[in-house]
Amino acid sequence: MKFADRIHRLGTEGAFETLARARALEALGKEIIHLEIGEPDFDTPTNISEAAIKALKDGHTHYGPSAGLPIARKAVADYFSETRGIEVGPEHAVIMPGVKPVIFNAMMAIVEAGDEVIVPDPGYPIYQSLTNFLGAKAVPLHLREKDEFRFLVDELRALVTPKTRVILLNSPANPTGGVLTKSDMEAIYEMAEKHDLWIITDEIYSKFVYEGEFVSVTSIPGAFKRTVVIDGMSKAWAMTGWRLGFGVMPTQLAEYMAKLAINNFSCTSSFLQYGLIEGLRGPQDEVTRIVAEFKKRREVIVDGLNRIDGITCLKGHGAFYAFANITGTGMDSHQVAELFMDKAGVACLSGTAFGKFGEGYIRFSYANSVENIEKALSRIKSTLAEHRPTGVPSR
Repeated sequence: MKFADRIHRLGTEGAFETLARARALEALGKEIIHLEIGEPDFDTPTNISEAAIKALKDGHTHYGPSAGLPIARKAVADYFSETRGIEVGPEHAVIMPGVKPVIFNAMMAIVEAGDEVIVPDPGYPIYQSLTNFLGAKAVPLHLREKDEFRFLVDELRALVTPKTRVILLNSPANPTGGVLTKSDMEAIYEMAEKHDLWIITDEIYSKFVYEGEFVSVTSIPGAFKRTVVIDGMSKAWAMTGWRLGFGVMPTQLAEYMAKLAINNFSCTSSFLQYGLIEGLRGPQDEVTRIVAEFKKRREVIVDGLNRIDGITCLKGHGAFYAFANITGTGMDSHQVAELFMDKAGVACLSGTAFGKFGEGYIRFSYANSVENIEKALSRIKSTLAEHRPTGVPSR
């Protein structure tokens, strides 16, 4: 049987592959500490669950508008207006079953075969996967540890060509924890305006900024007219399984996104959108608590990694990932990730799962308890001491 050529251009996400392998080892009786998946280990706040349950009991179990329920779109628009310093209305907002469909549909509506999309590297692998799937070219923007995983303006400027269609941003960033500054955003907007480019900005970790403040490119006057801003309920509200992503954008693009939804998944679950409304408008105490707990865990894992021979780790300013430099081990990223899984019982991700510039790094998600993080650090330390390649000096 024949398949479409484009399906072979579609990539995957290493976290889910590693999770499956870890589960298989657990089924064989091996204890695994999960530091691979970017899923908060907290339950969804009770008030949100209760709002969705009430909506379910009240009969909100039917088809809804493809772009989202009007009341939910207004909640999203109000949330963006309050948190990004832009005035948007419900007509700018779309709600979809997760952030990925928002990214996917935005790319479908904007990117043509043969276009170029500038993507962060190391970066979330779905950006490059979708670009390739659409027959476009992903152009990696090298993010370096010495620059705190930001980018150099001159390097970004040099990547723009007549074929460039989109600059894709992620701040705070997966996998590095890097956070872009206002000056970064000003430079991005300047280039987008000069070359008539779209900006797609994935801001799913916007609540997770531990030093300084979160800055959206939409804070730059004039930027919103060429920007798709993406966020969702999965991380800060601990709602990964609810699959609720949303975004704001120019109204014409929002209309195209709704049309794509009609042709793909019809609409997002109606009763779940009442949980979204409660999450955005209700008490934020649990969000504050979750972010504070992640900040505490960051201290534990980064300090612990820096005490292990062969590993150094920058303290990222956002998200909930430690992107550790493992070049001092004398092994490559894949070898280290395999060693930690098989010998230490610690699931983590090779930096190469996030692009070619991820070589030499391992991503640890600190979405686990302090107790488990400390246990993982102890196992990693002893495993590296036992399996250090011959001729690699210790520090």
